[in-house]
Amino acid sequence: MSKPVEHADLQISGMTCVRCAARVEKALNEISEVSAAVNFATEKARVDFNPQSVNIPDLITAIQHAGYDAHVMRDFAAEKATRAEAYRHERTQFFIALLLTAPLLLQMGLMFAGSHIMIPEWLQWLLATPVQFWIGKRFFSGAWHSLRGGSANMDVLVALGTSAAYLLSCAMLLLHTGKPVYFEASATIITLVLLGKLLEARAKGKASTALEALINLQPRLAHVEREGVMADVPATQVKAGDVFLVRPGESVPVDGVVLEGVSSIDEAMLTGESLPQAKHDGDKVYTATFNQHGLLRCQALAVGAQTQLAAIIRLVEQAQGSKAPIQKLADQISNIFVPAVLLIATVAFIVWWALGSGFEVAIINAVSVLVISCPCALGLATPTAVVVATGRAAHAGILVKDAAALEHAHRLSVLVVDKTGTLTEGKPKVTGLLAASGIEEIYLLQIAASMAQNSTHPLSRALLEYAQAQQVTLIPSGSLSELSGNGLSAEIGGASCLLGSPTFITSKNIALDDEQIAALQKQGKSVIAVARAGALLGIIAFADTLRTSSAGAVARLAEMGIRVVMLSGDNDATAQAIARQSGISEFRSEVLPQNKAAHVQSFKSAGKLVGMVGDGINDAPALAAADVSFAMKSGSDIAIEAADITLMRNDLMGVVDAIDLSRTALKKIRQNLFFAFAYNVLGIPLAALGMLNPVIAGAAMAMSSVSVVSNALLLKRWLPYKPK
Repeated sequence: MSKPVEHADLQISGMTCVRCAARVEKALNEISEVSAAVNFATEKARVDFNPQSVNIPDLITAIQHAGYDAHVMRDFAAEKATRAEAYRHERTQFFIALLLTAPLLLQMGLMFAGSHIMIPEWLQWLLATPVQFWIGKRFFSGAWHSLRGGSANMDVLVALGTSAAYLLSCAMLLLHTGKPVYFEASATIITLVLLGKLLEARAKGKASTALEALINLQPRLAHVEREGVMADVPATQVKAGDVFLVRPGESVPVDGVVLEGVSSIDEAMLTGESLPQAKHDGDKVYTATFNQHGLLRCQALAVGAQTQLAAIIRLVEQAQGSKAPIQKLADQISNIFVPAVLLIATVAFIVWWALGSGFEVAIINAVSVLVISCPCALGLATPTAVVVATGRAAHAGILVKDAAALEHAHRLSVLVVDKTGTLTEGKPKVTGLLAASGIEEIYLLQIAASMAQNSTHPLSRALLEYAQAQQVTLIPSGSLSELSGNGLSAEIGGASCLLGSPTFITSKNIALDDEQIAALQKQGKSVIAVARAGALLGIIAFADTLRTSSAGAVARLAEMGIRVVMLSGDNDATAQAIARQSGISEFRSEVLPQNKAAHVQSFKSAGKLVGMVGDGINDAPALAAADVSFAMKSGSDIAIEAADITLMRNDLMGVVDAIDLSRTALKKIRQNLFFAFAYNVLGIPLAALGMLNPVIAGAAMAMSSVSVVSNALLLKRWLPYKPK
């Protein structure tokens, strides 16, 4: 019996660098039956736990013991208000620090300009002390919690560096040595670090604007009809089954189905599709989509957390909180980074002192090493790019489940594509009835539709729609048996009836006109045969229209160096016709749904990274077998969590966009990681060699994280591919 698992999202406060995130993650994972991942960029922890052995207060207590604080994620508006209040507090503290530090900075600037105007040392002490111990209190508190927990983070570096400069200056002042003091260094470093944190917080806020925009799409009011009276109620109070109106120029408040009215609805926010979608009786409408014209009377189907928009928001949050595999490298380095920096600073101090440069020079160079060594850029390099990329993808109708899928998509070499519903519209229509000699077409249709009435196969649905249009009366059927990918058998009017592929019918020793069937199949049509009491009643031809974008998407994928392979349950002639129309040179025909996964596995066995595109239901085993799976949304009939990447617009071009975005995002991540590594590889040796003033080192540290986040924000410029 499997153990129960619950999920919790916790908002973490007090983290200052990636080492803090690693410490929180370790503290949570040390609890029995808990699996946690902490994202420094979003300051969130995603935790899976066994509620029988641990509860949420236990998780929060563990985080508090590690030196941080946490609470269960509230609604977006509440979290935004909390962050805004914290930002205002940080900004106030920064301006106080800047006011106190400005005279010291001015003095330093005048010195560089050749002036020797000096602020009295006692006044320098008076200005620097509140910055060091009041404004800078957070660094000492963070360093204490980190060291108490047996690790070291950025706070340790800042606290040690500024304290060394401050205490050295105090000693110079008290002993009247006449040597320069470095109060401006300690105060300026803290002020610059605060400035960097403010800019970083602002940039990180911009990274999540895509998610905020999705949340803000939710309408506030709904026009609900209850007991014959129309009333405006908050959209959150609409219940499933309620009847509501959507007037022209308004957004749909909840997911529902149209009862009366005709209109066009802009669903771009949900699917990325720019063209409005026509809506009439029986069509589904979705939360936050825009009604352009016409009054619609609808019935609520899904409300609150059950709507498509809510599911999209959950998926985007999940993706933004996940870790890309490439992040592991940065995490491994951060685990040894701060101890290594402390060692380098110590060695630099000893070497400079041993070389006779004096205690003062040795300590200042060690301070420069401590101050410039910021691990934040490493921690932000990957997650900020993931946050921006997944948010941008959601606005293009591409829902990425996690960062791993985003990373792997750029390396795909083979893309396996299902035919029906992926390359084609997935809505086959009856194009011809060819009755056997002595059999009327209406009787052929009646028997076929009567057998199909209890089947969910696309051809069965097409048969029923055609029979309804022809006003055919269906006959009750019994003993229905469905053989996946082959056909149906049932008892109708006391006789055994068969409906299925030509291969299935001939296997029952019933003769068919092979030339007639082959001619239809070469036209790209699907053919089924119908028999009763061992005698052929006739054949029925179906056509499934190729999506208008399929050929262009296949051509674009080929340009990207991706090998496209089509899988189809149709016979070879029909599959070949569809492949030819879509520009695919490689296909597999007569593939049963349960065998598609084996084809995917065969490509993987050849060392290929394989993607699979399907409808998310019949292709589930193949989607699960693929390295990256893409599911067409196909209306609202699939769970959008079914695949690694869900295409809200039923369009193969969405796969092109997803792969292109993956490549663009990975390029940004690599740029960020290179910058973060290069910054430290160059900065630390320069500081150790005495070539960097502590103030310059502090400015460089403050700007490193801002640069990484700003580079990630450039992903907002990414646009979906537009065929020429």
